Amino acid sequence: MPAPTPLLLTIFGASGDLAYRKLIPALYDLSAQDLLPAGFAVLGVSRTEYSDAEFRDRLRAGIEEFAHREVEADALDRFLQQVYYQPLNTHEESDYAVLKERQEALAKVHGTEGNVIYYLSTPPSLYRVIPSHLAAHGLHQPEEGWCRLIVEKPFGYDLESGKALNDYLLSILAEDQIYRIDHYLGKETVQNLLVTRFSNGIFEPLWNRNYIHHVEITAAESLGVGDRGGYYDSSGALRDMIQNHLLQVMGLVAMEPPTVVEADAIRNEVLKVFQALRPIREEDVATQVIRGQYVASHIRGEAVKGYREEKGVSPDSRTPTYVALKAYVDNWRWGGVPFYIRTGKRLPTRATEVVIHFRETPHRLFADLCGLDHLFNQLVIRIQPNEGMLLKLGMKLPGMGFRVEHVNMDFLYKDMGANYVPSAYERLLLDAMQGDATLYARGDAVEAAWRFVDPILKAWAHEPDLPVYGYPAGSWGPENADTLIEGEGYTWRYPAHNLADDGVYCEL
Repeated sequence: MPAPTPLLLTIFGASGDLAYRKLIPALYDLSAQDLLPAGFAVLGVSRTEYSDAEFRDRLRAGIEEFAHREVEADALDRFLQQVYYQPLNTHEESDYAVLKERQEALAKVHGTEGNVIYYLSTPPSLYRVIPSHLAAHGLHQPEEGWCRLIVEKPFGYDLESGKALNDYLLSILAEDQIYRIDHYLGKETVQNLLVTRFSNGIFEPLWNRNYIHHVEITAAESLGVGDRGGYYDSSGALRDMIQNHLLQVMGLVAMEPPTVVEADAIRNEVLKVFQALRPIREEDVATQVIRGQYVASHIRGEAVKGYREEKGVSPDSRTPTYVALKAYVDNWRWGGVPFYIRTGKRLPTRATEVVIHFRETPHRLFADLCGLDHLFNQLVIRIQPNEGMLLKLGMKLPGMGFRVEHVNMDFLYKDMGANYVPSAYERLLLDAMQGDATLYARGDAVEAAWRFVDPILKAWAHEPDLPVYGYPAGSWGPENADTLIEGEGYTWRYPAHNLADDGVYCEL
């Protein structure tokens, strides 16, 4: 893989947790693989007063704890010599003159040729402030080289604010300069959705309404909100997970084949999926969307607090920690096929996966012979953890007669031996350096995703009688979510930590 052109990576909010745990360790991993350019430097920016040496000492501990590659002392020292720090009041426009001088000095020392990436590892309240001040000093359009801006989610709070943010950023930068990062798209198994579909002739002919009964996308988390209660209570599961991560995954599952493997072609097809989503009208929210909150319970004998008892959460909060919904893609390929999406906190295990539920065979020959109600196949694509794929088939049990049982054919990434699986941020940072936006969300797709979820948010805001179901911490969410699934004999898959283990409804 060719190294990107020389560049300076300026990280706003560099004293924060994201830079410490994810960004800087990912950059070290890239350095350890010789994937960074010869002319490269990192400039951390935030209000905290650090010298270059103090900042490097702080990052050293983060790299040693969170890097994926083995940390070698000499390699770490060489990498940290490329890392610098600049204290800055991001709200004060005049301070950006100091930033400009520092960037120009580092460009001369490291030969970055005027190329710069700005990473906004900051609260969303700064997504307008920082680009505005960069523009005031001409830092958004360097005289030599190029400029790119990486923005972390959330991309707005609803349709109106998401569109306003897009419009504002586009008044300063071109769309091809803006990289809206969604770390889910950097996961190896998410990218493998494209390869699975479009490089295997056995799948693509079946990938349509004629053979698929429904599609299920699950993102389960076993932890609660922890110390993020204050933030989470203003966000909730629909905004935090479905509007961005899970709809993007759905777009890759449902998209048409792109003409070429490049950013615009792939993102155009994902956008078409979002544009084909059947709107959920406010009056239909009660029957198509289930929301819930985890309540106090015991998990393996240990008492667990309910959501409303968490630090920073309002005692009468109606913010959902669980959301399950039914969506339809109204196009030729998927007409009439339900897509079920669910996410929740304090569920029995941590697992994110896509499940393709195939239709039953047209003749119930063996189902009737062996006394089963239903025999159908599933293709499970596990995104995390225990990454891999699982195909469920009906096979004859040894012995007399025709007794049939579901068996598993699975593939795990860990079975590929020495192949290194990069972290999501490692892949996405390298893509941004190379100018490849394939795995980044485009502005029109972000707005289309908000357009789909906005009526749900408005219904919850306007209709206080819409229920928020309680579910015991450690269970699989409200029982009411089962009513979403159409078709006799079909239900949610209840995944376990290990890909091939399933069927456990509750681990209370």
